[in-house]
Amino acid sequence: MKYTKLFFALFMALLVSCSETNQHKDDTAFDRQAHRGGRGLMPENTIVSEKNAIDYDCTMEMDLQMTKDKKIVVSHDAYFSSDFSLTPEGDTMTKEDGRSRLIYNMPYDSVAKYDVGLKPHPGFPRQKKIHAVRPLLSTLIDSVEAYAKTKNHVNHYNIELKTSPADDGKAYSNLQEYVDSAMKIIIDKGIAPRTMIQSFDVRALRIVHDKYPKIETSFLVMASNKKTVEGYIDELGFKPDVFSPQYTLLTPELVTAFHKEHIKVIPWTPNTLGELQKLKDMGVDGAITDYPELYAELK
Repeated sequence: MKYTKLFFALFMALLVSCSETNQHKDDTAFDRQAHRGGRGLMPENTIVSEKNAIDYDCTMEMDLQMTKDKKIVVSHDAYFSSDFSLTPEGDTMTKEDGRSRLIYNMPYDSVAKYDVGLKPHPGFPRQKKIHAVRPLLSTLIDSVEAYAKTKNHVNHYNIELKTSPADDGKAYSNLQEYVDSAMKIIIDKGIAPRTMIQSFDVRALRIVHDKYPKIETSFLVMASNKKTVEGYIDELGFKPDVFSPQYTLLTPELVTAFHKEHIKVIPWTPNTLGELQKLKDMGVDGAITDYPELYAELK
C-alpha cells in the first residue's frame, strides 16, 4: 500500500509537470506570430482575426486599450481609425472625426456599437470584409480558447500594453491601474503561462517585470532607436525575454549579440516572403507579420 501511494504521488507530480511544460512553446521552434491577428487577411484585433491566427497555427498578437468604465478592450488605436471604422449609424468618418472618438471617453457598450470590419481597408485590399467590433479582452480570450479546443490547439498570446507618458490620464486612467487591470484578466483566465507581454513603454514593462515576474516580457523598439545590446538593456533596466524591433533595424551581428545575452529576437512587421526568409536566415527566433500564410513558405 505504501509503495502504491508513493507511485501515485510520483505519477501525479509528473502529470502536473508535463501539463505546465505544455503551456509553453518549444524554445527551439520559430515563433510564428500573426500581427493584430493577421490584418492582411482579417479585420485587425477582432475575435475573427485571432481565430484566423489559430487556423494558421500562430501566436496571437494583439493590443489593449481602456474604456471610460475601465474595461480592457482589444484595439491598437486609442480612437476609431477612419481607415476601417464605421459610426454606430453606419457612416464613414474623416480622419479628424475618427481621432476625436477616444475609446477612453466611452463606456464599453458605446464602443461596441462601432463596426471595424466592413469598410475596405486601404492598406490591406485582401482583408476579408466581415462585421466585427472591438471585443473585450475577457470575451476574446473566452472565444479563442473555446475555438482552440475544437482544433486540439494550445493558444499562445503576445499582448501589447499600449501606454506612453503622453497618454497617461488621456487614453487610460493611470499606468498602474491599466497594467493591473490587463494582468488580472490574463491571470484569471488562466493564460498567463502562455502569454508574452510586450510594450514600447519601459515603465509598463518594469511593472510587469517587478510585480508579475513569471510573465515573459518583450521590449518593442522602433528602427530609429539604435543602440548596442547593452544600451537597450540599460534603457529598459533589466534583461527582457525578447527583443522585438522593427525588422529593418536588425543585422546578423545584432541578432548574435542578443543571443549571447540569452535574449530572443522577434522582429515586426516583415510582410513579404523575402523579408521573412532573410530574417529567418539571420537566426531570429520568430517574427510578427500581417500575412500569416507566408510562414508555410519559409525554408
